[in-house]
Amino acid sequence: MSSSPQTSWTTRSIETPSGRISYVEAGSGPVALFVHGVLMNKYLWRRQFPALSDVRRCIAVDLLAHGNTQISPDQDVSVTANAHMLREVLNALEIDKVDVIGNDSGGGISQIFAALYPDRVRSLTLTDCDTHDNWPPEAFMPFVEMTKAGGLKDTLNAMLSDKSIYRSQAALGPAYEHPEKVTDQDIETYLKPFLQTEQRTRDLARFVVAFDNKHTVAVESKLKELKAPTLIVWGTDDVYFPTKWAEWLAKTIPGAKAPVELKGARLFFPEERPDVFNKLLRDHVMTAA
Repeated sequence: MSSSPQTSWTTRSIETPSGRISYVEAGSGPVALFVHGVLMNKYLWRRQFPALSDVRRCIAVDLLAHGNTQISPDQDVSVTANAHMLREVLNALEIDKVDVIGNDSGGGISQIFAALYPDRVRSLTLTDCDTHDNWPPEAFMPFVEMTKAGGLKDTLNAMLSDKSIYRSQAALGPAYEHPEKVTDQDIETYLKPFLQTEQRTRDLARFVVAFDNKHTVAVESKLKELKAPTLIVWGTDDVYFPTKWAEWLAKTIPGAKAPVELKGARLFFPEERPDVFNKLLRDHVMTAA
């Protein structure tokens, strides 16, 4: 994945103590760091790069156990380990502060990163994401249980061989406002890396099974001290993350503004409603500069 119709970006990788982390970047200036969630990868943010790359050096990473990031079989892939990995990437790239943007479990990881390393955060943007003790959310538990039962490989293969399964209400359909518009290429870009090797599939299974709200609950006290300007944008029709969690974040983080609610939007609105989100995001990071 070297480019997309929306923007041109460069695919790179960098060695860190956690593994060889794959990422894409475009633009120049202060850095904006984009963090995707489970079952996704850096491609999630392809529609945000064009809106920011004239004012930000945009970097989107592949999390541990996702995309083209390469790790050892015994590498910790918990969400806290992923937050530490983000710091390692910044250190390796000699980047001081970033505007952090997170979605889904990547939003939970972004909260942990901001709580543990507040001096590295210029601003924070959270979209629908795991928060406090809502991790994993109840609506995602069937996927967790399926993974624990050893069905992940067969499920991934089924979604790839019949893309309508991916778009169905029993799989990823509820994450989209318009699942019928998700292209076959999008689905392949997200899912194929998990089946490249047996280890990749096992790593994803370890990532999912390790979901535990102890990681986010543990940083609540530090979130209450977080002064970084924080934008919270939330889809109102998200089956995984009700808007009460946007309100919880706004009350907990001192630097947070009142949540912006997108009526009818769902989890992956950065893909589906890029225009409205990109304007909010650009205004936010430019104000926080």
